[in-house]
Amino acid sequence: MAVIRMADDGIAFDGDTLLQGPLGGAETAFVSLAEALAKRGHDVFVHNRCKMPMERNGVTWKPLDDHLPDIADLYIANRGHKLIQLVPKARSRVFWIHNPAQYLNKWRYWRKLLRWKPIIVFSSKFHSKSIAPLMPNGGLTTIPYGISDAFLNAKISAIPPPPHVAFTSSPLRSLDWLLDLWASEIKPGVSAAQLHVFSSPKTYGAHGDARSGAMNEVLNRAAGMSEQGVVLRKPLSKANLAKALAGFRVMLYRGDPGETYCLAVGEAQAIGLPAVVQNIGCVSERVINGETGFVAFNDSDFVHYGREILTDDILWRRLHASALERQRSYSWDNAAEAFEKLAFR
Repeated sequence: MAVIRMADDGIAFDGDTLLQGPLGGAETAFVSLAEALAKRGHDVFVHNRCKMPMERNGVTWKPLDDHLPDIADLYIANRGHKLIQLVPKARSRVFWIHNPAQYLNKWRYWRKLLRWKPIIVFSSKFHSKSIAPLMPNGGLTTIPYGISDAFLNAKISAIPPPPHVAFTSSPLRSLDWLLDLWASEIKPGVSAAQLHVFSSPKTYGAHGDARSGAMNEVLNRAAGMSEQGVVLRKPLSKANLAKALAGFRVMLYRGDPGETYCLAVGEAQAIGLPAVVQNIGCVSERVINGETGFVAFNDSDFVHYGREILTDDILWRRLHASALERQRSYSWDNAAEAFEKLAFR
């Protein structure tokens, strides 16, 4: 058993947030890892911008403004450079990043990475290639996000669903582009198709508030396309989202160079939902091309694959079965085991 401390200085969230509603990918990962480590028998303490202390699912939550002890077996600093030097006598120090590593190319990061030499943890192969060659560190490793039990254990029907498409990411991640293709090429070729958009600035807390104008502009466009089969829906908690996605036919998502794992596609694949993505950023790592969906190299291929899945029951059954067989074996317990090893290396 190890004493593990985790710190985050981003948006406010706590041990209840993930159960109560939607949460951004990096925050979801943070909560999920903490709970998975606690479930493995470790003493896990989270220090972040929660409003008050609490204990949930074996994790002790404390406001970041409270004093952090000097000692831990493993200390995980999440994203922010101001956190790297906390818990100065930690036996093992990890810096867990969730964005492409170019943002580390600033003196405030270099100075602390050089002084404290943390192990830098990435989430995908694409992510690991983004770091500068001479960036100081105490080791580099890649640990993919786990998939929540709600998706891994969801009850799935083998009956082909209606031609309904799901979009569950930020509206700023090419939803405008997808709406263009939907209106001009996808919907006209599949008259019964619907595009359900589960998205809102509220998912991203203060970061969402800061970008709400741009996000709402895209969402308002989606809301105005109801006659073209576009349905704007509120984001759901993980448990409710897993149930909802089980009734969809396909996820269509372009990908974004700013993403380093893409839980949206990973979760969809885990419930057997075929996905069509483009070869952008990390999303091609989430889909087994030709087996659980398709990686399109241009817009024409994207439209072609999307239409095929929406209309071909035999193809859908094959992709669906393969996704269930091959894309639901990596849980947060697996990710926690990988982090756990960093405490004793």
